[in-house]
Amino acid sequence: MRRITRIATVGVMSAALALSVSACGDSSSDSGTSSDSKADKTAIAYDIGGRGDQSFNDAAYAGLAKAEKDLGVKGTEAEPSEGESDADKVQRLTSLARAGNNPVIGVGFAYAPAIKKVAPKFPKITFGIIDDSSVTGDNIANIVFNEEQGSYLAGVAAAKVTKTKKVGFIGGVETPLIKKFEAGFIQGVKDTDASVNVLPQYLTQPPDFSGFSKPDLGKAAAQGQLDKGADVVYSAAGLAGSGAIEAVSKAGKWNIGVDSDQYKQEGLAAYKASILTSVTKDVEDSVFNLIKSVQDGKPQSGEIRYGLDKDGVGLAMSNPAFTKMTEVIAAVDKAKKEIIDGTITVKTTP
Repeated sequence: MRRITRIATVGVMSAALALSVSACGDSSSDSGTSSDSKADKTAIAYDIGGRGDQSFNDAAYAGLAKAEKDLGVKGTEAEPSEGESDADKVQRLTSLARAGNNPVIGVGFAYAPAIKKVAPKFPKITFGIIDDSSVTGDNIANIVFNEEQGSYLAGVAAAKVTKTKKVGFIGGVETPLIKKFEAGFIQGVKDTDASVNVLPQYLTQPPDFSGFSKPDLGKAAAQGQLDKGADVVYSAAGLAGSGAIEAVSKAGKWNIGVDSDQYKQEGLAAYKASILTSVTKDVEDSVFNLIKSVQDGKPQSGEIRYGLDKDGVGLAMSNPAFTKMTEVIAAVDKAKKEIIDGTITVKTTP
């Protein structure tokens, strides 16, 4: 697997999370309208935080790695640079497309403006974008998830296990996407126990997206919520969430992870006992499915939605301490069934 690393130094909580820093680019000079449409090469361009975030980006990487193993494709990874502009993303996607990668996948809604500009210039190449449906085209696949549904289940679990009647929510950046996580979580908590108080906090506001990449911000936010009495903290903050997980673990309280099953993440192994569960998004399979569709000659396009009904979102069951909580699991299973059958409609805004 080829990795194009263009990321500025990002603080991390352990050597296991460290990312190498180098600089290179793709100097391919293919024309904008002609390209190699063979499905033997594929590329993903990472979101803020890059690979090693133990969460969203790592889930996308897992899908690429699976495609390399099972489908025999050659993968290329491209990292973001801290504080980059849309023009930087346009250049990155253009280079990947000119190199003959198909599909080219932008990990995160921040790639929407770049894909809007680049995709029409490469009509034979499929462009995937995760977490955005605003940019459309015949060769654009919009991979989206019902994050609010998985977050509702997390809220049910949090309300059941809290002893202080206070739980925290940490969002990396206050965007419509992360507000979906907050909305579902709060609704799940309140529907389960209206007396539980939810303490929401965002690390940064757009256009500052560093709230997804700085563990120290997550750690400080979590400590503040712990000081206010929270004994369960749900973090939807990318790499910054690792700092929150560290703080909550050291305080002997419960974490709820996000995107990947963070109980299984190697870089968080020291804190795994505190990770009660994680709100998972099947980013891995969504990336693999898109790559396979191109290889099969039937490329996906348009909105591809993953919800509870397709196990596209859910709660991880890896922590034995969680699975032993039979009353909690029963409440979660009941809520899942009611969401799928339409008895419960989960809000997408708080």
